Amino acid sequence: MIHVVFNTADVAVLQQAIALDESMAGTVIEIKDDYAVGPLAALDTPEGWQARRDWWRMLLESSGDYDAESTLGMVDDRMTVHQLTKQLETDEQETVWIWAAQNKHDVSGYYWLISQLQPWQGRIFILYLNNLPFISEKGNIFYPQWLSEIPPREFLKAKKLARPVTPSEFEVDGDEWKRICQEGRMVRLLEGGKKLGQADEDHYDKALARYVYGDFVKGHKVIGQFLSKEKETTGDVFLAWRLKQMITPSGWEVRGDLEKGTRDFELRNPAMPSLKKKAGAETETEES
Repeated sequence: MIHVVFNTADVAVLQQAIALDESMAGTVIEIKDDYAVGPLAALDTPEGWQARRDWWRMLLESSGDYDAESTLGMVDDRMTVHQLTKQLETDEQETVWIWAAQNKHDVSGYYWLISQLQPWQGRIFILYLNNLPFISEKGNIFYPQWLSEIPPREFLKAKKLARPVTPSEFEVDGDEWKRICQEGRMVRLLEGGKKLGQADEDHYDKALARYVYGDFVKGHKVIGQFLSKEKETTGDVFLAWRLKQMITPSGWEVRGDLEKGTRDFELRNPAMPSLKKKAGAETETEES
């Protein structure tokens, strides 16, 4: 049995679940790219794949927080799928379980993956944990957005949901992926179930800009505030790129070096009131 997940944190928690139930024994592999953002055109061609890698290289270099070459070197989903299909060809008894939670990252990854597995229908299973309640470590009922939020013991219940991907799903989901790729937009959004909508690259800009205040704040803190407070989020590399893209048109002031990482520069929106001055004025009023 081969288990497929779409986040690094999911690997460990699923391995812990497997240790609790030998009937789930097998290897866990990860699809590492985030197909919820970036160009998707012609990904089944070397040119399309290279265009996507070049886009990620540009974002990584722009963010300044990661080494582009070493980071890209750790992500080779095409090789991962090649090795997966080789195992399916070599062992006719081998099966694949695809685990996906209700978030745009997992669903986008599922579409990319399933479009390549149709020759092995009947041996490909899906476990889509869509709007399903689980019991937390504290005993509370919750609805996870990510597999890594689920306690390992709860996977033993979830495994009962495994079912083969049907021939019609292979056809419909394959067509849906083609449509998504051909639209040429840069951001995928989960609209419910497995339905993905799309938006332009500036989709998160307005929400991200809310955390650039009237006082200077480090770039990484702007991103941290966005990630902790917004319901609809995306990866920090994409956000760092967008944050830098917004500086000039937004009229923000900059201190530090934009060529470096997000910890090396500060931003201020002069159109926003100073929170520090406001806090100081309130303190003076209380003292008087």
